Amino acid sequence: MTASIMVQGAGSNVGKSVLVAGLCRYFHRQGLTVLPFKPQNMSNNAAVTADGGEIGRAQALQARAAGVQPLTDMNPVLLKPETDTGAQIIVQGQRFGTMRAAEYGRHKASLMPKVLESYYRLKDAADLVIVEGAGSPAEVNLRHGDIANMGFAEEADVPVILVGDIDRGGVIASLVGTYAVLDETEKQRIKGFLINKFRGDTSLFADGMTIIADRTGWQGLGILPWFSDAARLPAEDILDLQSKSNRSANTDACHVVVPVMRRIANFDDLDPLSQDPAFRVTLVNPGEALPLDADVVLLPGSKATMADLAFFREQRWDSDLQTLRRHGKAIIGLCGGYQMLGRMIHDPNGIEGKKGSVEGLGLLDIETTLTEDKTLTNTIGVEVSTGQEVTGYEIHLGQTTGPDCARPMLNINTSYHDGAMSADGQVAGCYMHGLFASDAFRAKWLARQGHKASDMVFEDQIETTLDHLADHLAEHLNMDAIAMMAGLK
Repeated sequence: MTASIMVQGAGSNVGKSVLVAGLCRYFHRQGLTVLPFKPQNMSNNAAVTADGGEIGRAQALQARAAGVQPLTDMNPVLLKPETDTGAQIIVQGQRFGTMRAAEYGRHKASLMPKVLESYYRLKDAADLVIVEGAGSPAEVNLRHGDIANMGFAEEADVPVILVGDIDRGGVIASLVGTYAVLDETEKQRIKGFLINKFRGDTSLFADGMTIIADRTGWQGLGILPWFSDAARLPAEDILDLQSKSNRSANTDACHVVVPVMRRIANFDDLDPLSQDPAFRVTLVNPGEALPLDADVVLLPGSKATMADLAFFREQRWDSDLQTLRRHGKAIIGLCGGYQMLGRMIHDPNGIEGKKGSVEGLGLLDIETTLTEDKTLTNTIGVEVSTGQEVTGYEIHLGQTTGPDCARPMLNINTSYHDGAMSADGQVAGCYMHGLFASDAFRAKWLARQGHKASDMVFEDQIETTLDHLADHLAEHLNMDAIAMMAGLK
């Protein structure tokens, strides 16, 4: 019988995704076939799966930690926010539609059969399935029709571990308070708890562990000290975005400036840059100007390109960008950022909201038409300016055409090209995410910008961090108890 365990949080952003990745790596190293699962996720950081769909970036990282390819079943429901009250709904990897929050609240219970279908397929292929909750089960106002936390755990009969975040304060109240608002069967479903993100001497919280255990009857599984290397792993939550800014000590570092738009998406593109000492990455927040000492301006992906383009102009970043263009700075757009660099964006079917067209930033002679068809593919190509092979993925709505497409940024094969470049090569864009993860490409691209590459090997760094994370969990948590709670012999 396949074992399973679910990690839920006493609040949002308590570190569930990283914990599940660490558990996946730990049990994978014990020789088990481990598969991650998250019934419902909300994120604009997505990954393309081996079976041609999309899932949350965290589940792709967890799959990597488990030594397997990411599959759509690992995250059967993905919500990708497009506005403050609405999101694109992805079901088993494919676009299902767009709903406002209230509408989705009425509809979510009908997705439980799909969620369970995906979960049981994973169970049939694994020794252990590690499930990640979303938000917190303490949000009992959302319990009706719940597919993300206790609703799923009860339906699938999965034992639960509850995680508290001590870094934000009030961890005793958050755990004991969660116990207080749950139904009796849900209280019994939680088998243990742990404390995450502790700074300092963990022995100082021994009495706190006893108080929580006495008030809830749950077994204490340990206190996890702060794991600073978590910033080296691909992040999913927008709350983790600031970790992508760095202050390299290298005086010759290439200064990359990134305007942070409201619906920024797939910002894992920044990971190789923020971790490479050859780069200095500055995230420019709303109300701030784009720094004039930038070497490169990178416009990242967006889940709502037209709305983010309007937001870009509200910050007057369009004027800053024109100034930097006149000063000879390099400008790169990825996916939605690429679309913004063109002359026009058309939305004839109202995919992003109101039907119509808007003027782009006009730095590339291209125009984009948003369509219902979504491109989801893992891609290998050659970046034209360096001649270097790059590997990445495309995940976008829209088709882009225009004179500058005759100078593509990437050659995918003899019949397909991606992106466009200005005649002087200063402005470029493409749909491929992940190209900066290639060490050889970064080195050649840096040389073209007049900077020297470092010796960082990005993919090795992720693997090393996952191993260190598993070691961290093994040192501070009762892993035997977790295994027993999951049903492992």
